[in-house]
Amino acid sequence: MEIFTSANIVTIDGNIKTINDFQTIKTTIDILIEKEKNIIIHLIDSLSITSSVIGYFNKLILKDKIGITMNIENSQLIELLKDLNLDKLFKVKKV
Repeated sequence: MEIFTSANIVTIDGNIKTINDFQTIKTTIDILIEKEKNIIIHLIDSLSITSSVIGYFNKLILKDKIGITMNIENSQLIELLKDLNLDKLFKVKKV
């Protein structure tokens, strides 16, 4: 997994599957939300997302009041988030 930031956009390329991936995502976003209260997460090629990342995103939205929009390229991941009833909370968009 690789992660890039530009302004308020976080681009994640590759599968999110390890605790190190979670740590990298959390560290990157924690730095970004010091300046930005609305972020866009672009998931290029992930087939799934770990529960720790889902929990972290939930915390950001519900507790910290950070606006998150997820632009997702993989239809399978979109369906997973729909099945978990997270598509509206994460403002999921197909790109």
